[in-house]
Amino acid sequence: MTRGSGLQVTPLGADSGPIRPADGAGIRAKGRNVASGGGSRLPGPWGLMQGGGVAEIHDHGGVGAGLELPEGYPPVPEPLTLGPAGSGVGGVVDDHTHLDHLDDATVDRLLAAAAAAGVPRAVQIGCDAAARTWTDRAVRRWPQLLGGVAVHPNEAPELARAGQLDAALAEVERLVTGNDRIRVVGETGLDSFRTDWDDDDARRAQLDSFAAHIAIAKRTGRTLQIHDRDAHTEVLDVLRAEGAPDRVVFHCFSGDAAMAKVCADNGWYLSIAGTVTFKNNHVLREAVRAVPPVILQVETDAPYLTPVPYRGRPNASHLVPLTVRVIAEELRHDVSELVGILGLSSEYLYGQW
Repeated sequence: MTRGSGLQVTPLGADSGPIRPADGAGIRAKGRNVASGGGSRLPGPWGLMQGGGVAEIHDHGGVGAGLELPEGYPPVPEPLTLGPAGSGVGGVVDDHTHLDHLDDATVDRLLAAAAAAGVPRAVQIGCDAAARTWTDRAVRRWPQLLGGVAVHPNEAPELARAGQLDAALAEVERLVTGNDRIRVVGETGLDSFRTDWDDDDARRAQLDSFAAHIAIAKRTGRTLQIHDRDAHTEVLDVLRAEGAPDRVVFHCFSGDAAMAKVCADNGWYLSIAGTVTFKNNHVLREAVRAVPPVILQVETDAPYLTPVPYRGRPNASHLVPLTVRVIAEELRHDVSELVGILGLSSEYLYGQW
């Protein structure tokens, strides 16, 4: 049972595969089959779907009554509705968050707020040594969480200079193989914004680290979450050269519509952060409109990238509804139908928990 959500979920065992929607469980919105993507190779179960209707979504719990949020955090918005959507979906997942800077009591309060907002689960990402260790512990303590671990792209050059990159990569693989609730290798990728790519050694360290993470994801059968900052072409080149894992998510997608279509054609997912709510981010909203909604995920990247109208305040999973509603508006989708689509795709990527 996911704490505070009123939803029964089934853990993914070590020998279990990702869930699949029931035959014929395609999802329609505004009279069109959203599992169809104009020739794109849709990922996971979606490419096999025929038509059909989305199951009714039900609210299973309270709306945050009695919750006390930590100081400075925005209030819980109107909650998203939750429900099975035909295949055990437990609501929208925050696809990428960072809780490791918080004490346990604060994590408890934020997870309760998220459940009240209709976001009962999240993927906690640890991408430095301390955060990786914390993530390994956190996913054992909080049933709402799954984990991802990696060497962050901007950490890779420092570790390489110290002769410690190989050891850090070995630790990532050890944590992944030692904990079935760590189901993500990430965030890994390339970043030319914070790392000076005129430094050949630094750039090579990022490229080597990214390739190593791709190999770990393939060896362990985990989903790969990609960090891509000002390196779109290079990230795509590495994925093609190394061969992408079966499940790939572009964390905090920041490409344009053309890149989004490349991802859709390859069956790679786009995780959309609160930046889509920013008034001047027309490029990201155009990218969202350019692809089938079945390859979308939604995230906070908390405590960063807080959605409008709370920019400047700390972000948290309970604010995901603000992002979901903007995406639904861009797609001209019913919000509850989008919740069903997002939930199904999350459980394809990560299994049930």
